[in-house]
Amino acid sequence: MLSFDELTFPERELWDAFPEGRLVDLRTASPEDDGGDDGARWGPGRTVRAAVIAALLLGANTTQPGAVACLRLAGARISGYLNLAGAQIAHALWLEECWFDELVDLLGASTQTLVITRSRIPGIEADSARIAANLDLRHSVLESFGPSHFSHLSTALSLSDARVTGGVLLNGARVIAPGGQAVAAGGLVMEGGMFCKGLVAQGEVRLLGAQLPGGLFMQGAQLMDPGPRGVSLALDNVVASTLDFSDGFTANGTVQMRGTRASGTLTFENAVLNGGPDGGPSLVAALMQVVDFDFSLARSPSGAVDLQGAQVSYLHDNKQGWPAVVELDGFVYASVKGSEVGGRRDSVARRLEWIRRSPGYNPQPYEQLASWYRQAGHDDDARRVLLAKQRRRRRTLSPAARVWGHLLDVTVGYDYRPWLAGVWILALTLLGTLCFGASSPTPVKRGEGAPFQPLVYTLDLLIPIGGLGQRTAWYWSNGGLQWLAYLLIAVGWVLTTAVIAGATRTLQKS
Repeated sequence: MLSFDELTFPERELWDAFPEGRLVDLRTASPEDDGGDDGARWGPGRTVRAAVIAALLLGANTTQPGAVACLRLAGARISGYLNLAGAQIAHALWLEECWFDELVDLLGASTQTLVITRSRIPGIEADSARIAANLDLRHSVLESFGPSHFSHLSTALSLSDARVTGGVLLNGARVIAPGGQAVAAGGLVMEGGMFCKGLVAQGEVRLLGAQLPGGLFMQGAQLMDPGPRGVSLALDNVVASTLDFSDGFTANGTVQMRGTRASGTLTFENAVLNGGPDGGPSLVAALMQVVDFDFSLARSPSGAVDLQGAQVSYLHDNKQGWPAVVELDGFVYASVKGSEVGGRRDSVARRLEWIRRSPGYNPQPYEQLASWYRQAGHDDDARRVLLAKQRRRRRTLSPAARVWGHLLDVTVGYDYRPWLAGVWILALTLLGTLCFGASSPTPVKRGEGAPFQPLVYTLDLLIPIGGLGQRTAWYWSNGGLQWLAYLLIAVGWVLTTAVIAGATRTLQKS
């Protein structure tokens, strides 16, 4: 137990100020002396033992009636190990521009507001802690303290299974754990938001299964070094209102958010996703559920994007937002809007090029895009998409099936361009009429049947069903014209079969 006589001068000043919540400022007002990088050289006049801070927070000094006790300290070197594990802390802690020699241990503690800004800390261990207000670490530097209770990796800030009534503020902070976990906060439950604007992190930021009703805001954050798994940001199964990775957010590793749910916006506007090392994916968001998904990146990601099974209500993107490989099988969206160049035709071409970046053949991305065009009232564009689907599918078929597919494509466009059959019939009718009209055929039975009519004769050859009485009444002694007649009969059967096959497929879908 500490006695007042054992305290140094700055410790006595802090002891006396605590009951009234007064600030004890040990700074010298000299930038050279107060710089955070020089804290290890601060002498006894600016040093406060961690044991003194712990004693005050745990009620060592009686509070003064009519005042709110609070520990407020600036410009101090905190020597020793600040051990508050399992403590019930009833007072707020406000530290500014302080230097910690050892880590802060809040494992399983229950505390009020914790503010440690513009300070240098060898890590904070706060697994399973209960913080009844804000955890404010703005512009501080946190460095790894070795393996945590929840991981064998080195960790700088550990909040696994913690509960925070207010918000977590990491704006402008630097969190350093090369090869480890810069932030380990799996199972974190909050009532406020998590603000990491301008954060610089070395090591994985891990928030698996976190509940963030106030949102996660990482505008301009720089995730420099991924963890050993090549993941810079792990948000699997996170539930949040808003996920904001915009305004120059940069991830040098995979951003992973499998099963993540956001009731509002998930935005990567003007972000940079460099992907994992050794060609790892840039974004893995399989089974994600988001209302508004903005993927308007500053430049194309270097690694693949996985959206398999994801569901979004509104998709916003730009041309440079998609890498060479995009996994789209099962990706569902109600509306899509991009920064298109040119008219609708160019828009459809770009969307089809987007789908073709998905490896292999999967019909769902085509059906999803066509469904959206139909809902928007653009039936012609929907047919273009479905035609592209059949052409992509054709590559997976046997040689014989591919030949038949080419015939369907050329003749009726897989029934998405039925007018092609009419074009073929008109062209062949004109050809036959001109060729047959230039010569005289030989009647099968002289003096019987209708006079020869080149146009009717040509139509009789092209239409295999029924008969106009011309085909059976005349034949050609000219071998070339007879072979033309055989060709028109064969083409007529092909056109009719293609039309019937396409119509059958259409009726099966309706």
